[in-house]
Amino acid sequence: MATLLQTRQEHASWRDYLELTKPRVVLLMLITSLVGMFLATRAGVAWQVLVFGNLGIGLCAGAAAAVNHVVDRRIDSIMARTHKRPVTAGRLSPVAALGFALLLAVAGMALLLTFTNELAAWLTLASLLGYAVLYTGFLKRATPQNIVIGGLAGAAPPLLGWVAVTGHISAEPLLLVLIIFAWTPPHFWALAIHRKEEYAKADIPMLPVTHGEHYTKVHILLYTAVMIAVTLLPYAIHMSGLLYLACAVLLGGRFMFWAVVLYRDSRPHAAINTFKYSIWYLFLLFIALLADHYLLLNL
Repeated sequence: MATLLQTRQEHASWRDYLELTKPRVVLLMLITSLVGMFLATRAGVAWQVLVFGNLGIGLCAGAAAAVNHVVDRRIDSIMARTHKRPVTAGRLSPVAALGFALLLAVAGMALLLTFTNELAAWLTLASLLGYAVLYTGFLKRATPQNIVIGGLAGAAPPLLGWVAVTGHISAEPLLLVLIIFAWTPPHFWALAIHRKEEYAKADIPMLPVTHGEHYTKVHILLYTAVMIAVTLLPYAIHMSGLLYLACAVLLGGRFMFWAVVLYRDSRPHAAINTFKYSIWYLFLLFIALLADHYLLLNL
């Protein structure tokens, strides 16, 4: 056994450890965290909080992702997009991956406790455990509503960024969490439709597998409508101005366009294209929030 683990790790590179952290997913999370930080204050964010706060949040997010690689290695071996992941392919042992995850989590918590505040640190830990334990370890295999219930952990970064600056929770960052929470189901269900056969083969009860594609497409439409309505709330509570409102309407209209295309199956590869657009949608929406914030400050 020891020889096998040694052989596996001899083939591992720094890229394998980086891949464990799901860097593209973490990058999107950090963008929303960064926006949360800047929206939290009319003054500048202290550089220590900006740098080490986001680094701590990112390290904890990477730790959760590494645990996901270990827990989902059987599922990943079945799916085309994940079968070459480091643990699944045998380049890293589960023990090495979990050890790396623990190291990231401890380092991230240490940075947050040192450079931000206890509330930010413990909320980040709760988010880590929510994704790595509750969603990955239980909900993903237990219910077709897995992504709805478990989506809260992935929606936390703007709240974490806000709390890292202010030290307290308020309505505005919770609204940012609600936006990502409403965005997650149509985002992930579009991918689930695209990978339906693989999820079925892996015996994962994703909504298209348990209830069919038509049912899932209807729910993507409904959640997209809810998401668009939620994205208008920052303007309604005077958290943002007309620039954000215009961007939210335009970006939301485009999202609804893809949801309708997917429902009608009127274009090839509609599911994966909806999924890809949803990533750009969230990125651009939060950039619009940030741009609007600084526009209002300069008026």
